[in-house]
Amino acid sequence: MIEHHVRVHPSADRLPREEQLAWKLAIVATGTEELAPDSAAMAVNRVIDNASVAVASLLRRPVAVARAQAAAHRAPRRGASVFGAPHRITPEWATWANGTAVRELDYHDTYLAADYSHPGDNIPPLLAVAQHTGRTGADLLRAVVAAYEIHVALVKGICLHEHRIDHVAHLGAATACGLGALLRLPTETVHQAVQQTVHTTTSTRQSRKGEISSWKAYAPAFAGKAAIEAVDRAMRGETSPSPIYEGEDGFLARMLDGPGSDYTVWLPEPGEPRRAILDTYTKEHSAEYQAQAVIDLARRLREKTPLDKVRSVVLHTSHHTHHVIGSGANDPQKYDPTASRETLDHSVPYILAVALEDGTWHHERSYAPERARRPETVALWRKVTTVEDPEWTRRYHDPDPGRRAFGGRAVITLEDGTVIEDELAVADAHPAGARPFDRAAYAGKFRTLTENSVAPAAQDRFLAAAEHLAELSAPDLDGLFPAVDTGAVAEYDACLPKGLF
Repeated sequence: MIEHHVRVHPSADRLPREEQLAWKLAIVATGTEELAPDSAAMAVNRVIDNASVAVASLLRRPVAVARAQAAAHRAPRRGASVFGAPHRITPEWATWANGTAVRELDYHDTYLAADYSHPGDNIPPLLAVAQHTGRTGADLLRAVVAAYEIHVALVKGICLHEHRIDHVAHLGAATACGLGALLRLPTETVHQAVQQTVHTTTSTRQSRKGEISSWKAYAPAFAGKAAIEAVDRAMRGETSPSPIYEGEDGFLARMLDGPGSDYTVWLPEPGEPRRAILDTYTKEHSAEYQAQAVIDLARRLREKTPLDKVRSVVLHTSHHTHHVIGSGANDPQKYDPTASRETLDHSVPYILAVALEDGTWHHERSYAPERARRPETVALWRKVTTVEDPEWTRRYHDPDPGRRAFGGRAVITLEDGTVIEDELAVADAHPAGARPFDRAAYAGKFRTLTENSVAPAAQDRFLAAAEHLAELSAPDLDGLFPAVDTGAVAEYDACLPKGLF
């Protein structure tokens, strides 16, 4: 790996493009060739995972709205498929619909380091453009692995959250790079596309604060759509604000650490295998990633905790967990029984209370309004708080992925003073967990989430296509969209209010 120092430069420096981070990212993307077998296999897993959660969300309102908006943009040639829709759409609008479907349930992959990310959000735009441009499964695999490489490097090196900048700013850059790898574009074209995308997809984290709205699902799709449009403009010879990261009025200087910004980003050397995708992990439970281990921990604690005698529950955890989804966020909405699903899946007090009561987690039942408003649940929920523990924060940021911890220690105090406690460092499904997700687990998740909407034979066809992704021809990419009952989807869509399109 090569260590790159990224800092702010005044315009008078005329920073050469070869010294700009966006150029270095583009070099890695356009230099992605032969893939390590384990990286390619993990990319297949994530294609399966994305389809699982996308199909499971088709009859949810934000997804239906995105699909309705996309439907007005049928492709005059080729185009791309949309989950649950009968017609092919222009690739940027197909990305809008599919990206929203993938993100809606907060149930696909994650990578946490200096910042947060859902690298699987790169896949919808890459798949859409692959279909539209007639690329093969091997081309798509190369693009996915390249995008993950860039995304993980940025998340490791540059923290956005401390400045309350939303993490999709890193996603946009990664997607632009993945598109460059997919289309085998010149490095200069990718360089310009990365800069345009970063410039247009930087937004605040208010989308994940307080009363969290449906925009949380739309934000990654917006970034993917913007990346496609930026690549299109760059291919036509248009340039971008440059240097977008290092400029004196650029991303680092005005959005992050200011004129004194100094970040380190590690990128692979030429010819070095792209293995960053192997550092990422998916979710067994439909909730914010920092809650994954908490759900598994609650299942263990439930067996020895008389819930009607609980006085308090305190989760000792990392800075990120405490301040983002814990009581340290100081969001009263995290304790509100009428809060939106998007808010509840970012409330570890709610998640811990329900998991203690139910001993399980379900992507729909656990968030149902009647579930959240159950009196005994509300009573337990309001006894749950979080505190930051410096040791858990240190473990959260451990440079060794094998020692990194995203869980915490739960201390339950009963009315008679009895203390019950236990801890869990990583979720059971994490690569270092008790039951790491393997191909069979990804296939099982797909079958479970699609059992009511995809016939068993269609499930088999999809899994066969995904598992042979490297051998798929361009027309065969259609097989990555499981056949669903489009009549039921159309009936749901017909009930939506009309918009402009």
